[in-house]
Amino acid sequence: MRMTMTQKILAAHAGLDHVDEGQLIEAKLDLVLGNDITAPVAIREFEKSGATKVFDPSKIALVPDHFAPNKDIKAAEQCKAMRGFAIDKGIEHYFEIGRMGIEHALIPESGLVLPGELVIGADSHTCTYGAVGAFSTGIGSTDMAAGMALGTAWFKVPGAIQVVLRGAPRGWVTGKDLILHLIGLIGVDGALYKSLEFGGPGVAALSMDERFTVANMAIEAGAKNGIFPVDEATRAWAASVSGRPYAVYAPDGDAVYERTIDIDLSTLEPTVAFPSLPSNTRTISAATGVQVDQVVIGSCTNGRIEDLRVAAAMLKGRRVSEKVRCIVFPATQKIYLQALREGLIEALVEAGAVVSTPTCGPCLGGHMGILAAGESAVATTNRNFVGRMGDPSSKVYLASPAVAAAAALEGRLVDPSSVLAAPERPPLAQAFAARSSL
Repeated sequence: MRMTMTQKILAAHAGLDHVDEGQLIEAKLDLVLGNDITAPVAIREFEKSGATKVFDPSKIALVPDHFAPNKDIKAAEQCKAMRGFAIDKGIEHYFEIGRMGIEHALIPESGLVLPGELVIGADSHTCTYGAVGAFSTGIGSTDMAAGMALGTAWFKVPGAIQVVLRGAPRGWVTGKDLILHLIGLIGVDGALYKSLEFGGPGVAALSMDERFTVANMAIEAGAKNGIFPVDEATRAWAASVSGRPYAVYAPDGDAVYERTIDIDLSTLEPTVAFPSLPSNTRTISAATGVQVDQVVIGSCTNGRIEDLRVAAAMLKGRRVSEKVRCIVFPATQKIYLQALREGLIEALVEAGAVVSTPTCGPCLGGHMGILAAGESAVATTNRNFVGRMGDPSSKVYLASPAVAAAAALEGRLVDPSSVLAAPERPPLAQAFAARSSL
């Protein structure tokens, strides 16, 4: 059949035996997602279309997270519009204060996406769910409105780039370093409208949290989606979040790929993306010494429990530099609670970091961590464009939680191994759980 993993999922949801790159199809949706920036626009378009009900109240998720808790009156009105629509249409999955989280951590955590499913979201980082072997991609608010009404969407079938992973990461290297390395290798448009399909024996060396990080940033290479094979780790994860059945798709042995990229994980080093593109990468040895005003640890990219374990392990018993503001954002309420139970929050606060309720906040320059003119930040977020986190003259350096936490301590970029020796994998963050606990 010569189809990739992504093409098989699209074919199945379109009711077709086969699809080819560039083919236009209409496919059934398993979930439609929107946030407090994009959903209000979609709601207005939904109402303008004359639709009176959604296709399935159990297959729509609305998550206020970008400006929630509300930063101002306009943000409050956005959330109010979502809340009213959810109540009026009987939408089952509406997450706000008390149940809230950053959407791309909350949706998989809630079991709303499983392997083989097709998800669209009015947010570019919807590609995150490829970590579990689903096809998920970002769309515009008008497409979201149509998806909510009809339960289908049009797609142009993407071609694919195969990324073969070998070996296992060493030291402080994590999934964040892998995806930064890949984006640096191929550029921000290197996978434009392609599926980044990860495979190879090295996949087993990555935890599920790391796979979410990698898939999340597929869009930063221009990809339509990023996707991982379903293995034992994926099945165990799926069983832990949902009892729903799911389908597993694998690429054909003769699947057609535009190119194949081989990466030996054991050769990678901690990697930093310099301003002002995610592709402007350097290894930590070439980045040491950059002065830092703020450190942000969290977001839909690196706000999961393993990320917090690494940050707490690095900071425990030490103090954040007086020159640095260190802000930590657990990605969901559940992650926050788990971090509390493990003693991670106490370790972070005692080190001088501030811990926030889940929110996208500073990642998009929204609130709770805006940069002033000329300031620099190290962030575990996914974008570092000009003005992304504040004043246009500010600078953002993208890095892993280990690199970010080390920078918070030193007030500058340093090799995290100079602060704390990395444990043996697998996986790195879990190995730190005992040390992080109080």
